[in-house]
Amino acid sequence: MKYYIIAGEASGDLHASNLMKALQKEDSKADFRFWGGDLMQGVGGTLVKHYKERAFMGFAEVLMNLRKIVGLISFCKKDIVNYQPDQLIFIDNSGFNLRIAKWAKKQNIKTNYYISPQVWASRAGRVEAIKRDIDAMYVILPFEEAFYKKYNYKVNFVGHPLIDAIANRSITDEQSFRSDHGLGEKPIIALLPGSRKQEITKMLSVMLKMAPKFSDFQFVIAGAPSQEEEFYKTFFSGTSVKFVANKTYDLLSISHTALVTSGTATLETALFKVPQVVCYKAGNISYQIAKRIITLKFISLVNLIMDREVVTELIQHDFNEKRVTKELTKLLDKSHREQVLKDYQELEKKLGGKGASAKTASLIYNG
Repeated sequence: MKYYIIAGEASGDLHASNLMKALQKEDSKADFRFWGGDLMQGVGGTLVKHYKERAFMGFAEVLMNLRKIVGLISFCKKDIVNYQPDQLIFIDNSGFNLRIAKWAKKQNIKTNYYISPQVWASRAGRVEAIKRDIDAMYVILPFEEAFYKKYNYKVNFVGHPLIDAIANRSITDEQSFRSDHGLGEKPIIALLPGSRKQEITKMLSVMLKMAPKFSDFQFVIAGAPSQEEEFYKTFFSGTSVKFVANKTYDLLSISHTALVTSGTATLETALFKVPQVVCYKAGNISYQIAKRIITLKFISLVNLIMDREVVTELIQHDFNEKRVTKELTKLLDKSHREQVLKDYQELEKKLGGKGASAKTASLIYNG
């Protein structure tokens, strides 16, 4: 069969690439055309557009780039028509994908959505559009199945693909990793400032202020694949802070603690059993808009899945040097760390075990 896949951001690239591998096992004649990244390209098929070309963050930036986004949507529709796929697969990236889905349904193209838009966080009215435009939805968070059931929409809970992604990775040799990246023997506090330039700029400056305060540890920045090292150097050049590019999982596997920008990385950090402080700061306009439409008690996936506070969230004005220092100090306390790690074990059980990519591929191929 012919599969047209649309993914955005590094996490979408990762999960889409694993889904593609699973589809190849189901379908020996699988042919892929996709919007995504390097990992998807490594599986095979034709890359149409890289996610770096449309990495717009926040309401304000989307408005500023509206003409470009409209052009990309138009181009995507024409490309789908030319390819004539048997299955159209959307991976997260709701702002772009739901617009394509509305059009695709009218063209009688089979639509699949893997990793649901976060309609449970804001604008639940979009569920009606999803019911209308998406033939099959595959969700990865345990509470999403019950959420959609309230709207009489049956979805498939397949488990979280991060469990497979982490379980299937090669084991990091700690000494070799430290040696290769010039890391000393001190325990590591990992800094995960996000993947987009705007969020890195807002997050990293505060995170870096922790390094002189906790001299018994070494601070290491996890560089995102979407950004060049030169961009990061403008923040940490001249300090003792280290930088590791595109090796976040390897870094987390040997880290003691972490400061993490809210997003998928909070769940990844938890699955690596690293106690963390979750941080988030947006532009003032974007924050004021988000505050009025987001209805959740928490922003981190860890707390959302557990439905209680497992990790501290420092949002907007709470994300400051004083609060980060206080919360990081608490995480270095043995009893507090033990409770967090115990909660992480419970979290992993809730996520449904291994096999998300394989389950989804089987449902798409046989659906």
